[in-house]
Amino acid sequence: MGEPETSTATVLILDFGAQYSQLIARRVRESNVYSEIVPHDTPWEELEARKPAAVILTGGPESTLAADAPGVDPRLYTSGIPLLGICYGLQLIARDLGGELVRSANREFGPATLEIVREDPLFAGVPQQSRAWMSHGDTVLAPPSGFAVLARTQQCEIAAIGARQRRIYGVQFHTEVVHTEAGKRVIANFLHDVAEIPPSWRLGSFVDRSVAEIREEVGDGRVICALSGGVDSAVAATLVSRAVGDQLSCIFVDTGLLRKDEAATVVATFRDVLHLRIVPVDARERFLARLSGIVDPEEKRIAIGHEFIAVFEEEAARLPDVGFLVQGTLYPDVIESKTPASKAGHKIKSHHNVGGLPERMSLRLIEPLRALFKDEVRKLGHVLGLPHAVVERQPFPGPGLAVRVLGDVTAERLETLRAADAIVTTEIEAAELDPRPWQYFAVLTPLQSVGVMGDGRTYANLVAVRAITSEDGMTADWARLPASLLERISTRIVNEVPGINRVAYDITSKPPATVEWE
Repeated sequence: MGEPETSTATVLILDFGAQYSQLIARRVRESNVYSEIVPHDTPWEELEARKPAAVILTGGPESTLAADAPGVDPRLYTSGIPLLGICYGLQLIARDLGGELVRSANREFGPATLEIVREDPLFAGVPQQSRAWMSHGDTVLAPPSGFAVLARTQQCEIAAIGARQRRIYGVQFHTEVVHTEAGKRVIANFLHDVAEIPPSWRLGSFVDRSVAEIREEVGDGRVICALSGGVDSAVAATLVSRAVGDQLSCIFVDTGLLRKDEAATVVATFRDVLHLRIVPVDARERFLARLSGIVDPEEKRIAIGHEFIAVFEEEAARLPDVGFLVQGTLYPDVIESKTPASKAGHKIKSHHNVGGLPERMSLRLIEPLRALFKDEVRKLGHVLGLPHAVVERQPFPGPGLAVRVLGDVTAERLETLRAADAIVTTEIEAAELDPRPWQYFAVLTPLQSVGVMGDGRTYANLVAVRAITSEDGMTADWARLPASLLERISTRIVNEVPGINRVAYDITSKPPATVEWE
Protein backbone atom coordinates (compact mmCIF):
# COMPACT_ATOMS: atom_id res chain seq x y z
CA MET A 1 0.00 0.00 0.00
CA GLY A 2 1.12 3.53 -0.68
CA GLU A 3 3.92 2.64 -3.10
CA PRO A 4 4.52 5.11 -5.92
CA GLU A 5 2.99 4.66 -9.35
CA THR A 6 5.26 3.06 -11.90
CA SER A 7 5.13 6.33 -13.84
CA THR A 8 6.39 8.34 -10.86
CA ALA A 9 9.98 9.46 -11.30
CA THR A 10 12.01 7.72 -8.60
CA VAL A 11 15.49 8.54 -7.31
CA LEU A 12 17.30 5.55 -5.86
CA ILE A 13 19.71 6.23 -2.99
CA LEU A 14 22.43 3.60 -2.74
CA ASP A 15 23.26 3.30 0.94
CA PHE A 16 26.86 2.63 1.97
CA GLY A 17 26.06 2.58 5.67
CA ALA A 18 25.79 6.34 5.95
CA GLN A 19 24.57 7.99 9.14
CA TYR A 20 22.45 10.41 7.11
CA SER A 21 20.91 8.23 4.39
CA GLN A 22 17.39 9.02 5.58
CA LEU A 23 18.14 12.73 5.49
CA ILE A 24 19.17 12.44 1.83
CA ALA A 25 15.87 10.73 1.01
CA ARG A 26 13.94 13.42 2.87
CA ARG A 27 15.77 16.25 1.11
CA VAL A 28 14.95 14.69 -2.25
CA ARG A 29 11.27 14.43 -1.34
CA GLU A 30 11.30 18.02 -0.08
CA SER A 31 12.14 18.88 -3.68
CA ASN A 32 8.92 17.07 -4.70
CA VAL A 33 10.72 14.07 -6.14
CA TYR A 34 10.03 10.55 -4.89
CA SER A 35 13.03 8.67 -3.46
CA GLU A 36 13.85 5.29 -1.96
CA ILE A 37 16.89 3.94 -0.12
CA VAL A 38 18.34 0.63 -1.30
CA PRO A 39 21.48 -1.30 -0.25
CA HIS A 40 24.56 -0.33 -2.23
CA ASP A 41 25.03 -3.91 -3.40
CA THR A 42 21.56 -4.27 -4.88
CA PRO A 43 22.12 -6.24 -8.13
CA TRP A 44 22.47 -4.05 -11.20
CA GLU A 45 19.66 -5.91 -12.98
CA GLU A 46 17.30 -4.95 -10.16
CA LEU A 47 18.39 -1.31 -10.23
CA GLU A 48 18.09 -1.11 -14.01
CA ALA A 49 14.62 -2.68 -13.93
CA ARG A 50 13.44 0.11 -11.61
CA LYS A 51 14.34 2.67 -14.32
CA PRO A 52 15.52 5.30 -11.80
CA ALA A 53 15.39 8.92 -12.89
CA ALA A 54 18.66 9.43 -10.98
CA VAL A 55 20.92 7.68 -8.48
CA ILE A 56 22.61 9.14 -5.39
CA LEU A 57 25.56 7.42 -3.69
CA THR A 58 25.66 8.11 0.06
CA GLY A 59 28.51 8.58 2.44
CA GLY A 60 29.76 5.71 4.56
CA PRO A 61 32.17 4.70 7.32
CA GLU A 62 34.59 2.78 5.08
CA SER A 63 37.58 3.98 3.06
CA THR A 64 37.51 3.61 -0.71
CA LEU A 65 41.25 2.86 -0.46
CA ALA A 66 40.63 -0.34 1.50
CA ALA A 67 40.94 -3.60 -0.41
CA ASP A 68 37.41 -4.71 0.48
CA ALA A 69 35.77 -1.29 0.15
CA PRO A 70 32.11 -1.54 -0.90
CA GLY A 71 31.42 -0.35 -4.42
CA VAL A 72 28.89 -0.30 -7.25
CA ASP A 73 28.44 -2.21 -10.47
CA PRO A 74 30.54 -0.38 -13.12
CA ARG A 75 27.59 -0.49 -15.51
CA LEU A 76 26.07 2.32 -13.44
CA TYR A 77 28.70 4.73 -14.79
CA THR A 78 27.90 3.95 -18.43
CA SER A 79 24.12 3.71 -18.04
CA GLY A 80 23.42 7.37 -18.72
CA ILE A 81 21.53 7.63 -15.42
CA PRO A 82 22.29 10.97 -13.71
CA LEU A 83 24.55 10.27 -10.73
CA LEU A 84 25.47 12.24 -7.62
CA GLY A 85 28.04 10.99 -5.11
CA ILE A 86 28.12 12.44 -1.59
CA CYS A 87 31.33 12.13 0.50
CA TYR A 88 32.18 8.42 0.14
CA GLY A 89 30.13 8.51 -3.06
CA LEU A 90 32.39 11.22 -4.51
CA GLN A 91 35.49 9.24 -3.60
CA LEU A 92 34.03 6.11 -5.16
CA ILE A 93 33.33 7.91 -8.43
CA ALA A 94 36.86 9.33 -8.44
CA ARG A 95 38.43 5.95 -7.68
CA ASP A 96 36.42 3.95 -10.19
CA LEU A 97 36.82 6.40 -13.06
CA GLY A 98 40.57 6.96 -12.77
CA GLY A 99 41.00 9.82 -10.31
CA GLU A 100 43.67 10.00 -7.62
CA LEU A 101 42.88 9.60 -3.91
CA VAL A 102 44.92 9.66 -0.73
CA ARG A 103 44.29 9.02 2.94
CA SER A 104 44.45 12.50 4.42
CA ALA A 105 47.02 13.50 7.00
CA ASN A 106 44.68 16.31 8.07
CA ARG A 107 41.18 14.89 8.22
CA GLU A 108 38.34 17.40 7.86
CA PHE A 109 35.38 17.25 10.23
CA GLY A 110 32.80 19.93 10.95
CA PRO A 111 32.07 23.30 9.34
CA ALA A 112 34.12 24.64 6.46
CA THR A 113 33.82 27.52 4.01
CA LEU A 114 32.83 26.18 0.60
CA GLU A 115 34.10 28.25 -2.34
CA ILE A 116 32.65 27.79 -5.82
CA VAL A 117 35.49 27.90 -8.37
CA ARG A 118 33.61 27.08 -11.59
CA GLU A 119 30.10 27.86 -12.78
CA ASP A 120 27.91 24.81 -13.21
CA PRO A 121 24.19 23.96 -13.04
CA LEU A 122 24.86 22.02 -9.83
CA PHE A 123 25.69 25.26 -8.03
CA ALA A 124 23.22 27.60 -9.73
CA GLY A 125 22.02 30.16 -7.20
CA VAL A 126 24.59 29.10 -4.60
CA PRO A 127 26.71 31.92 -3.12
CA GLN A 128 30.38 31.86 -4.12
CA GLN A 129 31.18 31.25 -0.46
CA SER A 130 28.96 29.48 2.05
CA ARG A 131 29.19 27.16 5.03
CA ALA A 132 29.35 23.41 4.39
CA TRP A 133 29.63 20.40 6.67
CA MET A 134 32.61 18.10 6.10
CA SER A 135 33.30 14.64 7.50
CA HIS A 136 35.97 12.71 5.63
CA GLY A 137 39.33 11.04 6.10
CA ASP A 138 40.18 10.39 2.42
CA THR A 139 40.70 13.15 -0.13
CA VAL A 140 40.57 13.35 -3.92
CA LEU A 141 43.88 14.74 -5.22
CA ALA A 142 43.01 14.68 -8.91
CA PRO A 143 39.63 14.18 -10.61
CA PRO A 144 39.05 11.57 -13.31
CA SER A 145 39.61 12.54 -16.92
CA GLY A 146 36.76 14.68 -18.22
CA PHE A 147 35.74 15.94 -14.77
CA ALA A 148 36.05 19.58 -13.74
CA VAL A 149 36.79 20.79 -10.21
CA LEU A 150 33.77 22.86 -9.14
CA ALA A 151 34.41 23.81 -5.51
CA ARG A 152 36.99 23.72 -2.73
CA THR A 153 37.49 24.46 0.96
CA GLN A 154 40.56 25.69 2.81
CA GLN A 155 41.70 22.14 3.56
CA CYS A 156 40.18 20.37 0.55
CA GLU A 157 41.14 21.59 -2.91
CA ILE A 158 38.62 19.25 -4.54
CA ALA A 159 35.31 19.58 -2.70
CA ALA A 160 33.12 19.01 -5.77
CA ILE A 161 33.62 17.59 -9.26
CA GLY A 162 31.40 17.22 -12.28
CA ALA A 163 31.23 15.83 -15.80
CA ARG A 164 28.38 17.91 -17.17
CA GLN A 165 27.84 16.00 -20.42
CA ARG A 166 27.80 12.65 -18.61
CA ARG A 167 25.63 14.07 -15.79
CA ILE A 168 27.90 12.57 -13.14
CA TYR A 169 28.74 14.71 -10.10
CA GLY A 170 30.36 14.30 -6.70
CA VAL A 171 30.54 16.52 -3.62
CA GLN A 172 32.80 15.98 -0.63
CA PHE A 173 30.53 17.87 1.78
CA HIS A 174 27.21 16.64 3.18
CA THR A 175 24.44 18.39 1.25
CA GLU A 176 21.74 16.71 3.34
CA VAL A 177 22.51 18.19 6.78
CA VAL A 178 21.17 21.55 7.93
CA HIS A 179 24.72 22.72 8.70
CA THR A 180 25.37 22.98 4.95
CA GLU A 181 23.75 26.29 4.09
CA ALA A 182 23.16 25.63 0.39
CA GLY A 183 22.70 21.88 0.71
CA LYS A 184 19.01 21.79 -0.21
CA ARG A 185 19.67 24.03 -3.22
CA VAL A 186 22.46 21.76 -4.48
CA ILE A 187 20.22 18.69 -4.22
CA ALA A 188 17.37 20.52 -5.96
CA ASN A 189 19.74 21.65 -8.72
CA PHE A 190 20.90 18.09 -9.28
CA LEU A 191 17.34 16.77 -9.43
CA HIS A 192 15.70 19.49 -11.54
CA ASP A 193 18.50 20.99 -13.64
CA VAL A 194 20.98 18.14 -14.05
CA ALA A 195 18.65 15.11 -14.02
CA GLU A 196 15.71 17.15 -15.41
CA ILE A 197 13.20 15.55 -13.04
CA PRO A 198 10.01 17.62 -12.69
CA PRO A 199 8.90 18.50 -9.12
CA SER A 200 5.69 16.52 -9.47
CA TRP A 201 5.46 14.24 -6.41
CA ARG A 202 2.61 15.46 -4.20
CA LEU A 203 0.80 14.02 -1.17
CA GLY A 204 -2.58 14.87 -2.69
CA SER A 205 -2.09 12.42 -5.53
CA PHE A 206 -0.68 9.96 -2.98
CA VAL A 207 -4.04 9.99 -1.16
CA ASP A 208 -6.08 9.29 -4.29
CA ARG A 209 -3.75 6.51 -5.39
CA SER A 210 -3.63 4.88 -1.94
CA VAL A 211 -7.42 4.96 -1.51
CA ALA A 212 -7.89 3.26 -4.88
CA GLU A 213 -5.27 0.60 -4.10
CA ILE A 214 -6.73 -0.16 -0.64
CA ARG A 215 -10.27 -0.38 -2.02
CA GLU A 216 -9.15 -2.80 -4.72
CA GLU A 217 -7.21 -5.02 -2.33
CA VAL A 218 -9.78 -5.18 0.47
CA GLY A 219 -12.91 -5.55 -1.64
CA ASP A 220 -15.74 -6.56 0.71
CA GLY A 221 -13.35 -7.69 3.47
CA ARG A 222 -13.29 -6.53 7.09
CA VAL A 223 -10.31 -4.57 8.40
CA ILE A 224 -9.02 -3.86 11.92
CA CYS A 225 -6.55 -1.28 13.17
CA ALA A 226 -4.84 -0.79 16.52
CA LEU A 227 -5.45 2.90 17.22
CA SER A 228 -3.12 4.53 19.72
CA GLY A 229 -4.13 8.15 19.17
CA GLY A 230 -0.72 8.95 17.72
CA VAL A 231 -0.40 10.59 14.34
CA ASP A 232 0.81 7.44 12.52
CA SER A 233 -2.12 5.20 13.43
CA ALA A 234 -4.57 8.11 13.11
CA VAL A 235 -3.49 8.95 9.55
CA ALA A 236 -3.35 5.28 8.54
CA ALA A 237 -6.83 4.62 9.93
CA THR A 238 -8.29 7.72 8.29
CA LEU A 239 -6.79 6.84 4.92
CA VAL A 240 -8.15 3.27 5.09
CA SER A 241 -11.53 4.54 6.28
CA ARG A 242 -11.77 6.72 3.17
CA ALA A 243 -11.33 3.60 1.10
CA VAL A 244 -13.57 1.08 2.89
CA GLY A 245 -15.77 3.05 5.34
CA ASP A 246 -17.55 0.92 7.94
CA GLN A 247 -15.57 -2.16 6.93
CA LEU A 248 -12.84 -0.76 9.22
CA SER A 249 -12.95 -1.24 13.00
CA CYS A 250 -10.37 0.53 15.16
CA ILE A 251 -9.46 -1.13 18.45
CA PHE A 252 -8.30 1.33 21.10
CA VAL A 253 -6.69 -0.32 24.12
CA ASP A 254 -6.57 1.85 27.25
CA THR A 255 -3.47 0.50 28.94
CA GLY A 256 -3.69 2.90 31.85
CA LEU A 257 -0.31 4.24 30.73
CA LEU A 258 -1.58 7.31 28.87
CA ARG A 259 -1.43 10.95 29.86
CA LYS A 260 -4.13 12.85 31.74
CA ASP A 261 -7.57 12.48 30.08
CA GLU A 262 -5.90 11.11 26.95
CA ALA A 263 -7.93 7.91 26.63
CA ALA A 264 -11.27 9.73 26.68
CA THR A 265 -9.99 12.38 24.26
CA VAL A 266 -8.75 9.80 21.75
CA VAL A 267 -12.05 7.89 21.74
CA ALA A 268 -14.13 11.06 21.44
CA THR A 269 -11.98 12.51 18.66
CA PHE A 270 -11.99 9.47 16.45
CA ARG A 271 -15.59 8.46 17.07
CA ASP A 272 -17.34 11.84 17.13
CA VAL A 273 -15.07 14.04 14.99
CA LEU A 274 -13.57 11.65 12.46
CA HIS A 275 -16.51 9.22 12.59
CA LEU A 276 -14.43 6.06 12.72
CA ARG A 277 -15.83 2.83 14.14
CA ILE A 278 -14.08 2.57 17.55
CA VAL A 279 -13.91 -0.45 19.85
CA PRO A 280 -12.63 0.91 23.21
CA VAL A 281 -11.07 -1.64 25.57
CA ASP A 282 -10.43 -0.87 29.25
CA ALA A 283 -7.36 -2.96 30.08
CA ARG A 284 -5.88 -0.75 32.81
CA GLU A 285 -6.00 -3.36 35.57
CA ARG A 286 -4.47 -6.02 33.30
CA PHE A 287 -1.47 -3.88 32.43
CA LEU A 288 -0.88 -2.79 36.03
CA ALA A 289 -0.95 -6.41 37.15
CA ARG A 290 1.43 -7.38 34.34
CA LEU A 291 3.89 -4.64 35.34
CA SER A 292 3.77 -5.32 39.07
CA GLY A 293 7.27 -5.56 40.51
CA ILE A 294 9.06 -4.90 37.18
CA VAL A 295 11.62 -2.09 37.35
CA ASP A 296 13.96 -2.91 34.44
CA PRO A 297 13.09 -0.71 31.42
CA GLU A 298 13.49 -3.45 28.81
CA GLU A 299 11.43 -5.88 30.86
CA LYS A 300 8.73 -3.22 31.06
CA ARG A 301 8.70 -2.83 27.29
CA ILE A 302 8.54 -6.58 26.70
CA ALA A 303 5.76 -7.08 29.24
CA ILE A 304 3.69 -4.24 27.79
CA GLY A 305 4.20 -5.48 24.23
CA HIS A 306 3.14 -9.02 25.08
CA GLU A 307 0.09 -7.88 27.02
CA PHE A 308 -0.97 -5.53 24.23
CA ILE A 309 -0.81 -8.33 21.69
CA ALA A 310 -2.85 -10.59 23.98
CA VAL A 311 -5.57 -7.95 24.48
CA PHE A 312 -5.64 -7.01 20.81
CA GLU A 313 -5.95 -10.66 19.71
CA GLU A 314 -8.82 -11.24 22.12
CA GLU A 315 -10.74 -8.22 20.88
CA ALA A 316 -10.04 -8.95 17.22
CA ALA A 317 -11.42 -12.46 17.68
CA ARG A 318 -14.76 -10.95 18.72
CA LEU A 319 -15.14 -9.27 15.32
CA PRO A 320 -16.47 -11.49 12.51
CA ASP A 321 -14.68 -12.23 9.24
CA VAL A 322 -11.68 -9.96 9.74
CA GLY A 323 -9.14 -10.46 6.97
CA PHE A 324 -6.88 -7.40 7.09
CA LEU A 325 -4.78 -5.54 9.64
CA VAL A 326 -3.81 -1.87 9.28
CA GLN A 327 -0.48 -0.74 10.71
CA GLY A 328 1.07 2.71 10.76
CA THR A 329 4.47 1.49 9.59
CA LEU A 330 6.65 4.34 8.32
CA TYR A 331 9.55 4.25 5.89
CA PRO A 332 12.21 4.64 8.64
CA ASP A 333 10.67 1.59 10.39
CA VAL A 334 11.10 -0.44 7.22
CA ILE A 335 14.69 0.73 6.70
CA GLU A 336 15.81 0.26 10.31
CA SER A 337 14.17 -3.10 10.90
CA LYS A 338 15.35 -4.93 7.81
CA THR A 339 18.64 -6.77 7.66
CA PRO A 340 19.59 -6.77 3.97
CA ALA A 341 22.18 -9.12 2.60
CA SER A 342 24.60 -6.24 2.49
CA LYS A 343 27.87 -5.49 4.23
CA ALA A 344 26.70 -1.92 4.81
CA GLY A 345 23.23 -2.75 6.01
CA HIS A 346 22.94 -3.32 9.74
CA LYS A 347 19.79 -3.85 11.75
CA ILE A 348 19.44 -0.76 13.92
CA LYS A 349 16.43 -1.74 15.99
CA SER A 350 13.23 -3.76 15.89
CA HIS A 351 9.87 -2.05 15.48
CA HIS A 352 6.55 -3.45 16.58
CA ASN A 353 5.07 -2.18 13.33
CA VAL A 354 7.12 -4.51 11.16
CA GLY A 355 6.59 -7.79 12.94
CA GLY A 356 4.60 -9.58 15.62
CA LEU A 357 0.88 -9.14 15.11
CA PRO A 358 0.58 -10.08 11.42
CA GLU A 359 2.44 -13.40 11.80
CA ARG A 360 0.51 -14.33 14.93
CA MET A 361 -2.87 -13.39 13.53
CA SER A 362 -2.58 -14.60 9.92
CA LEU A 363 -4.10 -11.41 8.57
CA ARG A 364 -3.16 -9.65 5.36
CA LEU A 365 -1.23 -6.51 6.17
CA ILE A 366 -2.16 -3.03 4.97
CA GLU A 367 0.58 -0.44 5.53
CA PRO A 368 -0.53 2.70 3.68
CA LEU A 369 2.27 4.87 5.12
CA ARG A 370 5.25 2.59 4.60
CA ALA A 371 6.62 4.86 1.85
CA LEU A 372 6.52 8.03 4.00
CA PHE A 373 8.67 9.80 6.57
CA LYS A 374 7.26 11.26 9.80
CA ASP A 375 7.09 14.82 8.55
CA GLU A 376 5.30 13.63 5.43
CA VAL A 377 2.76 11.78 7.57
CA ARG A 378 1.98 15.00 9.43
CA LYS A 379 1.49 16.82 6.13
CA LEU A 380 -0.73 13.99 4.95
CA GLY A 381 -2.78 14.33 8.13
CA HIS A 382 -3.48 17.96 7.26
CA VAL A 383 -4.37 16.98 3.69
CA LEU A 384 -6.87 14.44 5.10
CA GLY A 385 -8.41 17.11 7.34
CA LEU A 386 -7.44 15.66 10.71
CA PRO A 387 -7.67 18.03 13.70
CA HIS A 388 -4.51 20.00 14.44
CA ALA A 389 -4.28 18.46 17.92
CA VAL A 390 -4.05 14.98 16.37
CA VAL A 391 -1.62 15.84 13.58
CA GLU A 392 0.73 17.82 15.80
CA ARG A 393 0.47 15.51 18.82
CA GLN A 394 3.76 15.11 20.61
CA PRO A 395 5.68 11.90 19.96
CA PHE A 396 4.80 9.46 22.72
CA PRO A 397 6.65 6.23 23.55
CA GLY A 398 4.89 2.95 22.81
CA PRO A 399 5.13 1.77 26.45
CA GLY A 400 3.61 5.10 27.51
CA LEU A 401 4.16 6.47 30.99
CA ALA A 402 5.64 3.15 32.15
CA VAL A 403 9.05 4.36 30.90
CA ARG A 404 8.58 7.79 32.48
CA VAL A 405 7.83 6.30 35.89
CA LEU A 406 11.33 5.19 36.83
CA GLY A 407 11.22 2.06 38.94
CA ASP A 408 8.05 0.29 40.00
CA VAL A 409 4.88 1.20 38.09
CA THR A 410 1.86 1.59 40.37
CA ALA A 411 -1.50 3.32 40.02
CA GLU A 412 -0.47 5.92 42.60
CA ARG A 413 2.83 6.74 40.91
CA LEU A 414 1.14 6.99 37.51
CA GLU A 415 -1.38 9.49 38.89
CA THR A 416 1.46 11.54 40.38
CA LEU A 417 3.24 11.64 37.04
CA ARG A 418 0.07 12.51 35.13
CA ALA A 419 -0.53 15.50 37.37
CA ALA A 420 3.04 16.76 36.99
CA ASP A 421 3.08 16.11 33.25
CA ALA A 422 -0.17 18.01 32.75
CA ILE A 423 1.38 21.06 34.41
CA VAL A 424 4.46 20.86 32.15
CA THR A 425 2.27 20.57 29.06
CA THR A 426 -0.20 23.35 29.90
CA GLU A 427 2.51 25.81 30.97
CA ILE A 428 4.70 25.28 27.89
CA GLU A 429 1.74 25.51 25.52
CA ALA A 430 0.38 28.61 27.26
CA ALA A 431 3.78 30.29 26.94
CA GLU A 432 3.33 30.52 23.13
CA LEU A 433 6.99 29.78 22.47
CA ASP A 434 8.26 30.26 18.93
CA PRO A 435 9.32 27.70 18.05
CA ARG A 436 7.63 25.40 20.54
CA PRO A 437 9.83 22.51 21.72
CA TRP A 438 9.45 19.33 19.67
CA GLN A 439 8.69 17.29 22.80
CA TYR A 440 8.16 18.12 26.48
CA PHE A 441 7.16 16.00 29.46
CA ALA A 442 7.75 15.09 33.11
CA VAL A 443 9.61 12.10 34.52
CA LEU A 444 8.92 10.68 37.97
CA THR A 445 12.12 9.47 39.61
CA PRO A 446 12.47 7.18 42.63
CA LEU A 447 14.98 9.65 44.11
CA GLN A 448 13.81 11.21 47.36
CA SER A 449 15.22 14.26 49.08
CA VAL A 450 14.60 16.43 52.14
CA GLY A 451 12.48 19.54 51.79
CA VAL A 452 10.59 22.07 53.88
CA MET A 453 6.87 22.80 53.51
CA GLY A 454 4.81 24.78 55.98
CA ASP A 455 7.70 24.90 58.48
CA GLY A 456 7.77 21.11 58.42
CA ARG A 457 10.28 18.61 57.07
CA THR A 458 9.36 16.62 53.95
CA TYR A 459 11.02 13.63 52.36
CA ALA A 460 9.52 13.30 48.89
CA ASN A 461 10.24 12.52 45.24
CA LEU A 462 12.10 14.39 42.53
CA VAL A 463 10.38 15.13 39.23
CA ALA A 464 12.52 15.86 36.19
CA VAL A 465 11.30 18.02 33.31
CA ARG A 466 12.48 17.23 29.78
CA ALA A 467 11.99 19.56 26.79
CA ILE A 468 13.88 19.13 23.52
CA THR A 469 14.25 20.71 20.11
CA SER A 470 14.59 18.38 17.13
CA GLU A 471 13.56 17.84 13.52
CA ASP A 472 12.94 14.11 13.69
CA GLY A 473 14.09 12.77 17.06
CA MET A 474 17.24 11.21 15.60
CA THR A 475 19.25 13.94 17.30
CA ALA A 476 18.01 16.50 19.80
CA ASP A 477 19.11 19.42 21.92
CA TRP A 478 17.60 20.58 25.20
CA ALA A 479 15.19 23.46 24.81
CA ARG A 480 16.30 26.82 26.26
CA LEU A 481 13.06 27.53 28.08
CA PRO A 482 12.76 30.95 29.76
CA ALA A 483 13.72 30.96 33.44
CA SER A 484 10.35 32.45 34.35
CA LEU A 485 8.58 29.52 32.64
CA LEU A 486 10.70 26.97 34.45
CA GLU A 487 9.98 28.76 37.70
CA ARG A 488 6.21 28.55 37.12
CA ILE A 489 6.43 24.86 36.26
CA SER A 490 8.49 24.09 39.35
CA THR A 491 6.31 26.12 41.68
CA ARG A 492 3.10 24.56 40.42
CA ILE A 493 4.37 20.98 40.56
CA VAL A 494 5.68 21.30 44.10
CA ASN A 495 2.53 23.06 45.32
CA GLU A 496 -0.10 21.07 43.42
CA VAL A 497 1.26 17.52 43.19
CA PRO A 498 1.40 15.58 46.49
CA GLY A 499 4.58 13.65 47.09
CA ILE A 500 6.86 15.98 45.08
CA ASN A 501 9.16 18.47 46.75
CA ARG A 502 11.89 19.03 44.13
CA VAL A 503 12.01 19.67 40.36
CA ALA A 504 15.04 19.37 38.05
CA TYR A 505 15.43 20.38 34.40
CA ASP A 506 17.25 17.98 32.06
CA ILE A 507 19.85 19.87 29.98
CA THR A 508 21.36 16.86 28.17
CA SER A 509 21.37 16.58 24.38
CA LYS A 510 20.91 13.44 22.26
CA PRO A 511 23.49 12.03 21.96
CA PRO A 512 24.87 11.28 24.54
CA ALA A 513 21.47 10.89 26.23
CA THR A 514 18.27 9.54 24.69
CA VAL A 515 15.03 11.49 24.65
CA GLU A 516 13.35 9.16 27.14
CA TRP A 517 14.95 8.35 30.48
CA GLU A 518 14.19 4.64 30.11
